This record gives sequence, structure tokens and C-alpha cells, in this order.
Amino acid sequence: MLLSGALAALAAALCWTLASFCWRRLPISLGAAELNLLKNALGLALLLPLQLLVWQPLPTTAWLLLGASGVLGIAAGDSLFFAALRRLGTRTTLTIEAAAPVVTTLAGLAVLAEGPGPAQLLGLGLVSAAVVMVAQCQQSDGAAWGHQPGWRQGVLLALLAVLCASGGALLSRQVLAAQLISPWQAASLRLGAATLAQLPLAPGLLAVARAGVGPRPPRRRWPWVLLATLLGTTLGIALQQAALAQLPVGQAMTLMATAPTMAVLLAPLDRDQPGFTGLLAALLAAFGVWMVVR
Repeated sequence: MLLSGALAALAAALCWTLASFCWRRLPISLGAAELNLLKNALGLALLLPLQLLVWQPLPTTAWLLLGASGVLGIAAGDSLFFAALRRLGTRTTLTIEAAAPVVTTLAGLAVLAEGPGPAQLLGLGLVSAAVVMVAQCQQSDGAAWGHQPGWRQGVLLALLAVLCASGGALLSRQVLAAQLISPWQAASLRLGAATLAQLPLAPGLLAVARAGVGPRPPRRRWPWVLLATLLGTTLGIALQQAALAQLPVGQAMTLMATAPTMAVLLAPLDRDQPGFTGLLAALLAAFGVWMVVR
């Protein structure tokens, strides 16, 4: 179970990294919240047929906790993440998101009594150090990183996204640790709650779609939308639930925070130059992850 949970967490990180890259390249006039509603509705539509095979009854408490997890972690957290992604880029946003394991581990210790051992604490410290290194790298690259338009707002949005993601994972872990539930069903319930919470944004989404704001892009957008939704929403959230069902919440979130390491490989395609310090930080984060799972 520990091995399969670790593999599920790493696979979820890979899916989210690729999905972030797709969303970043997507020419679209929607705001962050409307874009989040679009991908949640599409992801829910893709997951619903599977419910005929895996659906099972759950107590009311499980419904409420998974619903709250979806609203906090997906409706609010992903909207904040998209807003930060547009201001900071893929690698920087994902690196700030690497602070989530520290927040989630402390919350898991306080709420679920899931305390990490010495090796896990060292791994969390290394991941946190990698976040600081990347920030120092960006500030010393001579690009006036801290003075770019929207930078401060982007950092604040990314940190709020960390809090929402950690809270959503903690709520989901409470259900998955106590109930025998399919990851697909858990993902569907979370997506359903997130979509319902964002329904007031639907008229604005439809208005933008009908108006066709902005020039027509030179390439079709729907393949990118579909690919990003399949990777980040449908498959990524299901893998996240599988990892949370089999690992303590802090360890699962640490493994899923390896996205910055994977994002370094995509940096040239995103017109980003991580440099030597960025590569070193990614390796340090990878070593921290190894300390957590060894």
C-alpha cells in the first residue's frame, strides 16, 4: 500500500505539471475563476460514466467532508492557483506550492495525529529550503523579479492556494482513512461540490463563449483544454485521492509537491531559464522527497 500510494502521488504530480504547462500555453480570455469552472465541469462530465461501476453508499459525514474538501481545495484553491500561474509562470508557482507539505504536515499532526519521523522532518526541511533557493535564484538573476507587474499579488495568490490545497487534502484524508471508497468516487464528489459552488459564474462563462472576446487564436483551443482537463482534473485528482487513502497526509502532499522538479524539465518550453541554482533546488527537493519515502 505504501509503494502504490507513493507511485500514485508521484503520478499525480506529473499530471499536474503537464496540465499546468497546457493551461499556461492556452490562449483564452476567461478569468481564473471562470477557467476553473470550465475545467471542473468538463472533468466531472468525464468522471460521471465511471460512477456506474464504482458508486457505493457513504455516510452523511463523508459526503459533507468530501464536499467541503472540493469547495476549499478545488473551487477556491485552483482558482487562486490559476490566477498565480498567469502572474508568475509554471515553475515559480509550482515551487511556491511546494510549501504545502509543511503546512499539511503540521495540520495533520494537530488534527489527525499523523506525526512524521526524523527522516520525514528532514525531507520536509529540504523541500522548504528548495523553495527559498528558487526565490533567491529569481531575485539574483537580474530580471527585477520582485518588481515585475503583478508579482506581489501573484505570490499572495499562490500562498493562499497552498492553504486551500492543504485544507482540502486534510478534509479528504479524514474520509479516505475511515471509509473504503474508490478514488474515482471521491474525485467525483469533490468535483461535483466545486462545480456547484461555482455555478453563479456560469452566466459570465457563457457570455464570454458567445461573444468570442479577443482575436481568434491561430490554433484550436479545445484539444489543449481537453488534454489539460484529462491530466490535471480527471486523472490528477483521482490519483491524489488514491495517494491520500494509502499514505499519511503529510507524506502524500510531500510527494505530490515534486511538481517543481518535473517543471524544470519543461522550463525551456515555457520560456523560463531555471539556471544552475534552479536545477540545484530541484535536485534538493527530489532528495527531500527521497528522505520522506525511504
